[in-house]
Amino acid sequence: MTASSDLVLPATLTHAQAAKVSQQIEAALLSANSACVLDASALNHFDSSALAVLLGACRTASQRSLGLGIVGLPPRALQLAKLYGLSDILSDHAPQAVTH
Repeated sequence: MTASSDLVLPATLTHAQAAKVSQQIEAALLSANSACVLDASALNHFDSSALAVLLGACRTASQRSLGLGIVGLPPRALQLAKLYGLSDILSDHAPQAVTH
């Protein structure tokens, strides 16, 4: 990845898929040299592991000083984030936070 990149979450992201998806996203972020967008709009079957994957992506991007925008989070994921007290962290990665 040499330019701004789009990453896409799968339709299903539960504990069973979390480690693999997290590794894929981390690898993409580690090879990126500009802002990335993480598209969660396909997400339709998930558990709290999806939030862990998102937080890991935010942490990796922050450690690399990369912009990371998270777009398309389903309402149920936003509700889950709010329940766990994570909505502020995820809102820091809203699309307007990404500069290309």
